[in-house]
Amino acid sequence: MEPRWLTDDELTAWLRLIALAELLPSRLDAQLRRDSALTHFEYQVLAMLSEAPERTLRMSDLAGRVESALPRLSQVVARLEKRGWVTRTPDPDDGRYTLASLSNEGMAKVVETAPGHVATVRSLVFDPLTKTQLRQLQEGGRRITKAIEDAT
Repeated sequence: MEPRWLTDDELTAWLRLIALAELLPSRLDAQLRRDSALTHFEYQVLAMLSEAPERTLRMSDLAGRVESALPRLSQVVARLEKRGWVTRTPDPDDGRYTLASLSNEGMAKVVETAPGHVATVRSLVFDPLTKTQLRQLQEGGRRITKAIEDAT
């Protein structure tokens, strides 16, 4: 059976999406490394913990929120622990799980880092878009994410 080749419009959109997927993370990472000595992934871990009830999540739940495999997350959390920003403890409700908690120092790091990160996100992602384009980005992202999840 003949493949369904991409149309010219689809190919253009695909190449722009791939460029976005490559360029945006590297730009976010560069800003965070320069201004806060954090990788984008480390910041995401800290930010997700900062928004969690009691600033604590099971490692498996945290992995889902940051779209990471548990081994990679464990390595990053170990680095954040060494900096005093995160602690890990056994889950008192079920010892098979480990809890990651954001320390007060970690919360201070998030508070210090967030303004520069948000300014970068705003300038690279949201400022160039109209309100209509923002809604289209939300809907397109939702549909693509659903298709990926359904295919897994």
